[in-house]
Amino acid sequence: MAERIIPLADHRLLNAAPAIPTTLETPNGLLADALARPLQDLRISVTDRCNFRCVYCMPKDVFDKDYAFLPHSSLLSFEEITRVAKIFVAHGVRKIRLTGGEPLLRKNIEKLIAMLGELRTVDGEPLDLTLTTNASLLARKAQALKDAGLRRVTVSLDALDETTFRRMNDVDFPVADVLAGIEAAHKVGLGPIKINMVVKGGMNDQEILPMARYFKGSPFILRFIEYMDVGASNGWKLDEVVPSAEVVRRIHAEMPLEEIEPNYTGETAERWRYQDGGGEIGLISSVTRAFCHDCSRARLSTEGKLYTCLFATSGHDLRALLRTGRSDEEISTAVAHLWRARTDRYSELRTANTEGLQRPVKKVEMSYIGG
Repeated sequence: MAERIIPLADHRLLNAAPAIPTTLETPNGLLADALARPLQDLRISVTDRCNFRCVYCMPKDVFDKDYAFLPHSSLLSFEEITRVAKIFVAHGVRKIRLTGGEPLLRKNIEKLIAMLGELRTVDGEPLDLTLTTNASLLARKAQALKDAGLRRVTVSLDALDETTFRRMNDVDFPVADVLAGIEAAHKVGLGPIKINMVVKGGMNDQEILPMARYFKGSPFILRFIEYMDVGASNGWKLDEVVPSAEVVRRIHAEMPLEEIEPNYTGETAERWRYQDGGGEIGLISSVTRAFCHDCSRARLSTEGKLYTCLFATSGHDLRALLRTGRSDEEISTAVAHLWRARTDRYSELRTANTEGLQRPVKKVEMSYIGG
């Protein structure tokens, strides 16, 4: 009988409402943390539910039929999400990514996209409004998402081989339906579309070259993500990490690559392009080449907890402030206070001391705050 993994703590309960500083302040669009990193990106989880059970994110032995997902009353409403997003935009956020779980499972997600699409950056520009999805529902929703104001999507796809992909998603979902979703999104103009492949050694690393061959010369940007120790339920082991350098080595041997400059400061992916002009790939190397030094991302959980790092052990309960009558100015000041105190650099510390840091008991799950 397979051993069942039971988390020792529920991260959803380990949060406190942030204090409201005595002196309130007006945001000026320039908010930096203790390491001089600006606040520019906000990732919003709109649901903790997903219809996949990917082995690196929501393994079935934890997220089974008896797992207690959050009740709808605990989730932030679209109005609450938009209110928080407006506060973050006033502090300098220019990009908002909707995540999950699987965000397309949130009923009427198009309404939220339209509401967020009305926001403007501090210099009056539209937000870079994006969404990450497993594409299971993308083919039927692509046009509505575009019409609502979504600019582009990122799709998770961990293999092209049918057997490997079904083993990775663990719900017997076919590759063809994901590819159909990608094509539908491209057809309606949700691009440039990025394809994310989490590489887990011994499970799908044999798919590196087939994925590269398939997407080379296409309009899509394939990105390889090192298998990360997010949360406490995925059984992460260092020897299952395939370093990005190895991914580049394998592809370069068949399809020569050259490194290119990032699109912007704080971009998570290292960029490489094919020397024959066949497009580019990205490498996200949180384990072997940490990029904490210019991380500009804050994360808002499904029920309104603010996390300042993907690998955080606890969050700050903004929902409590929203639902106890606090003003925007008060919440804004609390957010500014939290960000200025931010010193998170887990991946850099893990690189220096992997064995000592790989399994904190309370580390937040990826399925709860998105990737």
